[in-house]
Amino acid sequence: MPTLASLHVYPVKSMYRLSPATAEVHPWGLAGDRRWMLVDAEGVALTQRDEPSIGQFRPAPSADGTSLTLTAPDGDAHTVPAPSLTTGAPEATVEVFGTRFSAATAAKETSAWLAEHLPAKLGEVRLVHLDRPEVSRPINPKYAGPDETVSMADGYPLLLTTSASLAELNARIAEDHPGDERKGAALPMERFRPNLVVSGTEPWAEDGWRRVRVGGLEFRVAKPCARCVVTTTDQESGERRGPEPLRALGRHHRFGQKLVFGQNLIPVRPTPTAETAEVLGTLTVGDEVEVLEAVEAPLPDRR
Repeated sequence: MPTLASLHVYPVKSMYRLSPATAEVHPWGLAGDRRWMLVDAEGVALTQRDEPSIGQFRPAPSADGTSLTLTAPDGDAHTVPAPSLTTGAPEATVEVFGTRFSAATAAKETSAWLAEHLPAKLGEVRLVHLDRPEVSRPINPKYAGPDETVSMADGYPLLLTTSASLAELNARIAEDHPGDERKGAALPMERFRPNLVVSGTEPWAEDGWRRVRVGGLEFRVAKPCARCVVTTTDQESGERRGPEPLRALGRHHRFGQKLVFGQNLIPVRPTPTAETAEVLGTLTVGDEVEVLEAVEAPLPDRR
């Protein structure tokens, strides 16, 4: 039986991860996942795509969610109260992949602190907080219902990956670089920044999944996750490490122009009366994973 091997939460989009043993599930993602992000002067999200060192900032939300402490790579720490539109915080129109929505802007002191610790080339940087994820940002209607929303993740509430697929990908990377231990070195799962990591499957089995149960909660598989340059970034050092895994995905797990690793999930609300429920349930590392609906996994394009 497949099991939930690990859980990962990213309080600030593109910053360092937390890996709790348990996590509440909200309709828009894991509790506390990507409720904060950095934006530029135009309100557009700033991520590791723009500057890999963003991943070296360590976020620590308070237990009650009313504040966030950021620790810069040099060890300097800064605590910011969570701003809220409902209590009069400045409103910002922000953007993630072309989707614009409203968020609350953190105090100017936070922008000043960020300016001290981020490269000057980024220009003005603000920290924003999504205090009403239940209404702020709808999921792409091609894959979701009108009442389904997402936090400030790239597009979907959760991302699932499997350890078997990573092992298979690492085997292909090693084969593609015979005799070169550095280029052929195995990559850790952290490169892919998943929320749920599942063990005990066949490689790439998740490509055919359409509906799964993890513990007592059900999820729809919305679409595969196309990967980008962030996967080439060492999440511990903040350095770009060359073409892998994108080169290997392009050779061995490409669908059209998409280099795929992992599946995007949308939580299933258990009853019609749960439409406004904030907490759908809790996931715990070690939970059993059951595939409720699947099709034959598609074959990738080969080069």
